[in-house]
Amino acid sequence: MHRTVFNTPVLKYFLRGLSLFLLKIFGWKAVGQLPAESKYVLIFAWHTSNWDLFYGVLVAFALKLDIVFLAKKELFRRPFGPLMKWLGGVSIERNGSHNIVSQMIQKFNENERFVLAISPEGTRRKVQYWKSGFYRIVQGARVPLLLTFLDYEQKKGGAGPLLYLRGNIDRDMQTIRDFYATVKGKYPDQTSPAAVLPEQKY
Repeated sequence: MHRTVFNTPVLKYFLRGLSLFLLKIFGWKAVGQLPAESKYVLIFAWHTSNWDLFYGVLVAFALKLDIVFLAKKELFRRPFGPLMKWLGGVSIERNGSHNIVSQMIQKFNENERFVLAISPEGTRRKVQYWKSGFYRIVQGARVPLLLTFLDYEQKKGGAGPLLYLRGNIDRDMQTIRDFYATVKGKYPDQTSPAAVLPEQKY
């Protein structure tokens, strides 16, 4: 992967130390272990607040995550392009969800190491369905799926199980729902059901 804030020498150690300090100050802790795999998709839930980004970044540094995230190509125009890439952004053409899925599968195929972070809800607002792009990327790139979380009730965040999806989306989504069932977002009433639209299934 390209150089980002998460893998910049020296700086990443400083930011990890700062993150661990801030987590302790706020009464939070990072839990779980990262998988040994060099390629996987990472999803996190529940996304109900802008605070998710703050705590999510702290937990990411605490666990030594080296991730990238999706961002529309317009954000990479000069002079912000280099900064967006350094923060972990990957430019995408938003010509439909299938195109984005194809672009991400190609990124996995082109890199020896690639960890992609996705919010399946796609918004802080409550929605009826998750976006199925994460599932399609996992299946198309033939990589596992890491479940991560932020639990505001217990003040902890981190890595959960690594799943090797079986291709049965109903069973796989049930496994995902079971894991997140006890996780409490900052605003539980904004929690979106862990489900995908029927027409998104395949």
